[in-house]
Amino acid sequence: MDERRESDTTPPPNRTAVERKSERELVVTRTVNAPARLVFAALTQAELFRRWWVPQSYGLTLLDCTMDVRVGGEYRLVFRHGEATLEFFGTYLEVVPHSRLVWTNDEGDQGQTITTVTFTETGGKTLVVVHDHYPSKVALESGSSEAMPEALDQLEALLASLGGGAEAQ
Repeated sequence: MDERRESDTTPPPNRTAVERKSERELVVTRTVNAPARLVFAALTQAELFRRWWVPQSYGLTLLDCTMDVRVGGEYRLVFRHGEATLEFFGTYLEVVPHSRLVWTNDEGDQGQTITTVTFTETGGKTLVVVHDHYPSKVALESGSSEAMPEALDQLEALLASLGGGAEAQ
């Protein structure tokens, strides 16, 4: 029985599913309450990306976010965690606006991870599927997949704040 009052118009939170598909593959899915063009913008525009990507509970500060979102373009993220500085970087392999992004994660010493993100819009909501293909089982196990649900919660909050999306046109 739904105990929510009719006057409560806040939709229930969307759930993030994290599924290990094989020893080297991890798939994260989430339906967000926004059109694909806004979700795509949040992943491809540095000024939006930096507002949601870093899970708040991790205690990281995003110092630099550079994104050249085109095939062959590169990204670079620099974080501070306590006294340490961490860098993440790679190259965009595919860029299909509002539909698909593929990039490499080149910073690890265990080989290259390939991330594919697809966006499927239905009725103003977008199914986001993040598929990571790691170079090894060890690399997958040392990854930060537990960060994705919190980051996607933050993405959903950002998208709600954008409303009609004038900021992300």
